[in-house]
Amino acid sequence: MTDRDHEPMDDEAMETRPVDDEAIGPRPVDDDAIRTLVTRLSRPHASGGEVIERAAILAAGADSSAVLTWIAAHAGEPEDLAPTDARRGLHGARLHGNGGADPRAPLRYVLPAGVLSRA
Repeated sequence: MTDRDHEPMDDEAMETRPVDDEAIGPRPVDDDAIRTLVTRLSRPHASGGEVIERAAILAAGADSSAVLTWIAAHAGEPEDLAPTDARRGLHGARLHGNGGADPRAPLRYVLPAGVLSRA
């Protein structure tokens, strides 16, 4: 390793440096790409629609905020979380201070039937 390896890159060197798209991962940017990703990651839900795990979206390396926005725009809704019993004991509600609200992100999102099928 040389001292040159630790030198900051100037703007010109940064512009010409190749970008490794494989290392970044897939980035769906349009409706069709997101639909394809969601179709691949989803599975049937008891409601007749499809369900997709939040963890699967994050693990896919996609732009998760764009995927979640797409899901919401296509009538997808977060699955209800099971209530937690975090307020146990005499002072549980005071210690947790959330008044029963669950600040966690939903684990799954449910899409209605027919959303992923091509019209």
